[in-house]
Amino acid sequence: MMKQIKLLSGLGFMILIIAGCTKSTFKNQEQEMIDTYIKSLGDTAYVQKPSGLYYIELAPGFGRSPVVNDTVSFWYNAMFTDRVSFNSNYTATPFVAIIGYAAKDPTSAYGIIPGLDEGLRYMKEGGKGRFLVPSSLAYGQAGIWGIVPGYTPLVFEVNLISVKPGTK
Repeated sequence: MMKQIKLLSGLGFMILIIAGCTKSTFKNQEQEMIDTYIKSLGDTAYVQKPSGLYYIELAPGFGRSPVVNDTVSFWYNAMFTDRVSFNSNYTATPFVAIIGYAAKDPTSAYGIIPGLDEGLRYMKEGGKGRFLVPSSLAYGQAGIWGIVPGYTPLVFEVNLISVKPGTK
């Protein structure tokens, strides 16, 4: 019996080590994709925020910045770091979201991924920006089946159309 417990404990420990190495490998590959993308832009100066989000203002806005509970409408183009677009609303209607719902429920009708929610807060109404979103602020290790692989950083080019005050 003691031999079986030691064997099972050892096997469990080995599984944890292998799983940890795999996660670490994916995170390293993700960082390489981020570094390669930033280098490909030349002298473009992204600002890395404490959360890990990279932000750059493409055109200054004239209005106010959104805060929690504000309703925003915006155009966006979502791309991989190789600049291949996987989603855009430029041929449809502006996307509408409520700021602050990402952390609560990113799958709700007005929820958005945390990196997009955070990036919009750095913008002003009428402005354009680009966000480089690490997977930890996007779709994580799971990704979106058939669209976004796990541990994939994403690039969003955003045009913030309007900011409507929310209830406090």
